[in-house]
This record gives sequence, C-alpha cells and structure tokens, in this order.
Amino acid sequence: MSAFQGKTVVVGVTGGIAAYKTCTLVSTLRKRGALVHVVMTRNATQFVTPLTFETLSNHPAVTDTFARPETWEVEHVALAKAADLFVIAPATANIIAKLACGIADDMLSTTCLATKAPMLIAPAMNTGMWTAEATQNNVETLRRRGVHFIGPEGGLLACGDTGAGRMSEPEDIAEEIERLLSGRRDLQGLRVMITAGATRERLDPVRFMTNDSSGKMGFAIAEAARERGGEVILVKGHTTAAVPSVSRVIEVDSTRDLYSAVTETAGECDIIIQAAAPADYRFAESHEEKLKKQDGQELVLRMVENPDVAAAVGKMKKPGQTLVGFAAETQSLEANAKAKLSKKNLDLIVANDVTVPGAGFNVDTNIATLITAEGEEPLPMMSKRELADRILDKVLALRDA
Repeated sequence: MSAFQGKTVVVGVTGGIAAYKTCTLVSTLRKRGALVHVVMTRNATQFVTPLTFETLSNHPAVTDTFARPETWEVEHVALAKAADLFVIAPATANIIAKLACGIADDMLSTTCLATKAPMLIAPAMNTGMWTAEATQNNVETLRRRGVHFIGPEGGLLACGDTGAGRMSEPEDIAEEIERLLSGRRDLQGLRVMITAGATRERLDPVRFMTNDSSGKMGFAIAEAARERGGEVILVKGHTTAAVPSVSRVIEVDSTRDLYSAVTETAGECDIIIQAAAPADYRFAESHEEKLKKQDGQELVLRMVENPDVAAAVGKMKKPGQTLVGFAAETQSLEANAKAKLSKKNLDLIVANDVTVPGAGFNVDTNIATLITAEGEEPLPMMSKRELADRILDKVLALRDA
C-alpha cells in the first residue's frame, strides 16, 4: 500500500515565486493518494490564487485566521490535529524566523505552532538571505527541534543571482514526504541510549586534548531511533553538528564524565549504542593555572589511562539488553574490531577505517563493516543517516534472533 494512502498532508505556502511549483507538488500528493489541505499566507495569494490550490487539492484553501469556518471546529487547531505531516513549500526566511521564535500571527504560523505532526520545510529565497547568520541560526534551532529540511538547491534564482536558494523540485519533495510518512515504528516502547561526540582532557584552563569527532554519526543514529519510535537518551560530548531533538540530552566534558553518565543510566536502557569518541588517556596532572614557557626547557607530560566506558557497560549488561560499539581504526580493522567485540561483551560492533576518504571524522558519509559473533557485513559508502538505519535494522534482528 502507498505510504500516502489515507494520510493527511497539510501544505503551507508562503510568498515567493516558487509557489507555482507547489501546484505540482499538491497535484502529485493527490495522485499518490494523500488527502491534501493548503494553508496560504496573504503574500502567497499574490503569486498563486487560492482557487488554483482548491481545485488541485479538492479542499478549501485556508488564508484567513478569522474567516467564518464551514464547521464549528477551530480551523487552525483542526488542521494541526488532522495532519500526518506538515510541509511548507516554499518557505521564506520570514516563516522560518517565525517558527524558530514561536511567533503565531497568521493562519499558517498559528497552525504550525499548534501541530504535533512531523514538519518538512523547503526553503526558497535569495542567496544572501539564505546564508545570512540570522537565517542559519533559525534553521539550526528548528533542526534541533526535529524539523526536517529539504534544499534549497543551487542555481540561477529568479532575482538574477546564482547560488543556494532555489526550492527543491516537487518530485524530490514528494519523495522526501513519502520517506517521512513511511517511517517505521519498530523501536516503539524501547529506551535507546546513544553516545556521540568527543571528550576533552584538560591540561590547564586553556589547553586540552581531544579528537576530530563531530558527533554526526551518533546524532544520525539518535535521529533515526527517534523517528522509529524509540525513547532516545543522548549522551553528548563536544560536537560541531546540530543536536537532534530527543527525549533527554546529557552533556559531558571528559571521558570520566562520560563514564559516570553512561554507567549511571545504562540500567534504564534496552539498547546502548556507543558512537562517542572518548579519549583513552588523560593528563596525570591537570593544572589550575595556565602553564608558562620555562626559558626553553622541555615540557614533559605524563599520561594515564581513562576508564573504559564500553567495557564497564559490558560488565553491567542485563538480560535483554543489546550493546553496540564502534571501532574507529587506522590498521588491522577487522582483527581489532573482533577483539573489541569479545573483550567488551558487545552484541554488534561498527568498524570503520578512518583513514579512508569518506569514512572518517567530520564528514557526512561513512564506510563501515557490521560485525557480530556470527559474521561480518561489509557496507559500501553511504550517508551516516542511511548507515544509522542499517545499524538499527541489525540491532532489531539480533533482538529477534
């Protein structure tokens, strides 16, 4: 059965020339079996008439917060509740700013604020507006809340500029809508703890040892687990990626902080996925004041081992728990990963060679091998989001075995 069948998609249209593309989007959604309602801003009606969307959607196009409703429902609340998915295409910088700040001053922004449905935004605006710090901050805020984005694409814009800002094509938006609507809920009722990012080991108030982990892999798994119905606890070190919206976030600094947070919370969880990159060593001495140069004398630093977080969780493992670790290696990938799988009592280890282009830190792709006691599954290069779902698929298969 089509993912669209019987699903209600509310399409918000804001004032931009790309609004003409939304006519094709609405028509496509209808042809695929969705029930479509259109909410337009006043400015949007200057580009496409409400009658056009009414004809394409077979429902009245809503434009006025204070229009007399055909039924006694409060319309913005009724649409907010009815939506299985809320799409804004095109989305101007103005509506993105309103959503980020919780402003509800017209029918579209009011309905958006009231809905609990997943939201997909297809931005369209001048390149300068898209790249403006204010817009990017607003986008990051919405991403952290779990709002999905598609585009904008690069190319020649209606204003004559060339660059990012063109709304994604209707077919691409429809495909993304289908992906979101067909999301599985196979983690419903399970509590999933995911670690992400790098830890820092401080030498003095201004210096520390760390690594290049951005948190992207852990965040992709957290996002995938949330979309599949899991209750997600995210334990995060230092990251550069946007933090996804999850049930609970625990922030840590050092590896010992990570150890405490994970071991204190592990007993509550059904699945524990350790994608963080903790430091194996810390400085034997951490100085309260900044270290100064000593007239050319060598500075000798002594390191001591940090506690092994994954090994500690393996020792605490309860019946019914599934433990997943990561092995970021530079040599002897499979041998090192298999040793770690056994030594740390893991059910699954995700092994990758961080020296291979596209598989290391701070990139959006990965090349991994999934290793269990039963065997290995090498995977080709794919996005970290796609790999996240492959990892979760493997976890569920292990739990059902």
